Amino acid sequence: MVPKGRWLLLAAAVLCAGAALAQSPKLSYPAARKAEVSEELFGVKVSDPYRWMEDAGSAELAAWVAAQGRLTSGYLGELPLRAHFEKRITELWNYPRTYIPIVEGGRLFYRRNEGLQQQTAIYMREGLDGPRQLVLDPNAMFPDGSTALADFRPSPDGRLIAYALAEGGADWRTIRVRDIASGRALPDEVKWVRFSWLSWTRDNKGFFYSRFPEPPKGQMLHAALGGQAVYYHRLGTPQSEDVLIIERPELSRGLLAAWVPRQGRYLLIRLAEGSGPVNRLYYVDMGDPERPDVKAPVKPLVEDDGAEYTALGHIGPTLYVKTDENAPNGKIIGIDLRNPRRATWKTVIPESKDAIRIASVFAEGIVVEYLSDVQSRLAIYDRSGVPQSEIPLPAVGSITGLGGQRSGRIFFTFTSPLYQPTLFQYNPQTGQVAAFEAPSAAIDASKYETRRLFAVSRDGTRVPFFVTARKDLKLDGANPTLLHGYGGFSISMLPAYRSDVVAWLELGGVWVSANIRGGGEYGRDWHRAARGENRQNGFDDFIAVAEHLVKEKYTAPAKLAIWGRSNGGLLVSVVSQQRPELYAAVISGVPVTDMLRFDRFTGGRAWIPEYGSPRNPQQFQNLLRYSPYHNVKAGTCYPATLVTTAEYDDRVVPNHAYKFAAAVQAAQPCPRPVLLRYEAKASHGYTPTQRQIAELADVWAFAAEHTGMRAPAPER
Repeated sequence: MVPKGRWLLLAAAVLCAGAALAQSPKLSYPAARKAEVSEELFGVKVSDPYRWMEDAGSAELAAWVAAQGRLTSGYLGELPLRAHFEKRITELWNYPRTYIPIVEGGRLFYRRNEGLQQQTAIYMREGLDGPRQLVLDPNAMFPDGSTALADFRPSPDGRLIAYALAEGGADWRTIRVRDIASGRALPDEVKWVRFSWLSWTRDNKGFFYSRFPEPPKGQMLHAALGGQAVYYHRLGTPQSEDVLIIERPELSRGLLAAWVPRQGRYLLIRLAEGSGPVNRLYYVDMGDPERPDVKAPVKPLVEDDGAEYTALGHIGPTLYVKTDENAPNGKIIGIDLRNPRRATWKTVIPESKDAIRIASVFAEGIVVEYLSDVQSRLAIYDRSGVPQSEIPLPAVGSITGLGGQRSGRIFFTFTSPLYQPTLFQYNPQTGQVAAFEAPSAAIDASKYETRRLFAVSRDGTRVPFFVTARKDLKLDGANPTLLHGYGGFSISMLPAYRSDVVAWLELGGVWVSANIRGGGEYGRDWHRAARGENRQNGFDDFIAVAEHLVKEKYTAPAKLAIWGRSNGGLLVSVVSQQRPELYAAVISGVPVTDMLRFDRFTGGRAWIPEYGSPRNPQQFQNLLRYSPYHNVKAGTCYPATLVTTAEYDDRVVPNHAYKFAAAVQAAQPCPRPVLLRYEAKASHGYTPTQRQIAELADVWAFAAEHTGMRAPAPER
């Protein structure tokens, strides 16, 4: 790279983001064959020259991906700050992390990572104060991290543990069972599990799970999904004898999940026609928990698709349910399972001005997390919904986990951009809060601060975002800045700690997280305002945050990078096309980019309620308007672009990334790189620690290079 002159820094606020790289040599990309593939859809001729990249078994594709990998690794490996970021992120990553415990049989079971282990291991304590004991160590089972320990659930007596393994971290899982005391593996093996909860009957003799039919041979990571069903597996029997509990073959997008609350009498079943929050609700009265009748009839509580109904658990016959029916910010209702007619439902905790994000039932009542302008607070109610108290939090920040009630404590994980995730336990009897296995290596956050700000979107909506930077930050437009977003599926982007962000802050960088519409930060209406035909609102919100940062001189276009993953990868890909002059760099992680064919692979059909259907003529037109792959325009000077994907990503299949990267490489007229990064033996949400750090080092070094970040001064 040719060094950038000082004049570029001074001119960055008014010049397009590409000026900073105008002197960079244009890369020579591996050739990607263009096939003459086009079809007429609802009167529109649509070209798809890289459709051949959908063939995962293609030798031509494998060679192209390998060549892209060599180009990308060579480019990223030579970046001036690449080694610095890998070293510093490794140092910052190396602290113990403990996660919310599951309490069964008087024992606490929880995940813990000592710092740099490839995966979290599972530990156990006999009671709150017992010594920590290792139960299951995936690092010993799979030293290279090639198979993920994806889930676990101890039996109600705390003597057995069912756990799910996922090759490459894919969504497909295989469940096995182990005796905890002896370490002996039981012969049980349950396959083709996916998008499933795992829940035991209280007699310790078996568990409920959800599975799909076995996919066609060789199509495990690509074939479209359908026909999920809930089964009961009795220990010691083959999977072929598992009891079918519920299936709904007429609902092709139906996702089913089942769990047994702690009392053990009822089985609760959630059915969603898609991956959003809207769902139906069913229950099974299994009778005596010690002799459960798993073949008892399934009965409906909610049989329509109008709202969210999240079952929280029950106290006696009263089932507590979080719902947004006639309550966009959420409320808690009580349903008497002895007479569950809708007319008998009672509001226990009414809707308030703050949105309910999560809630949980414990022995004495209900604990609720509210979001107040995207900041958490925890409130306790008795079983009748009478307010009792609020749990004091250590600072302004976010709750990222809640549970553990069978221990007599309420466990929660607290974090903020400058506060390492810490597990706390709250004693309802005394009102005391104490850390549980707190991190031992606190960061020095005294030089930094987080500010909550608001931008105004195109339609006048106030959009919150959080800026974390040095306290003495100069608003001169010269600060390398990375803006992060998601904006979909009612998922709230909470301001939280990230070790890699600290490494960025230390070099004078600015970290920004945007809470755009499409998320759940302000309840149901915030989500629906950017769902389906309203999708552009979320894109406008993100652009408004970027414009606000430039206007207020936090940064400038030549200093601004944007990053998103999955649906967030779709977000940054879209806005980089709609406003290419606004950004210096784009990192599009495991992105959805082909909005006309996303429903043809794996679980893509479940996204139709969120995006709309490309098979519907009106929805097709909306999808075509912003589909990143179809809106690449030759001759447009796009920001420096890094697209990432993974071998075992069976949620957003890699061909989204392949086709998009190939199209942008072919269209890019200016010398800003367009790179494809491929991670072997990893998936949509799983990469072993060391390789995850390496990927983050690549991302931050790429952002640093294209925002003009300088190397740290040498130590004296």
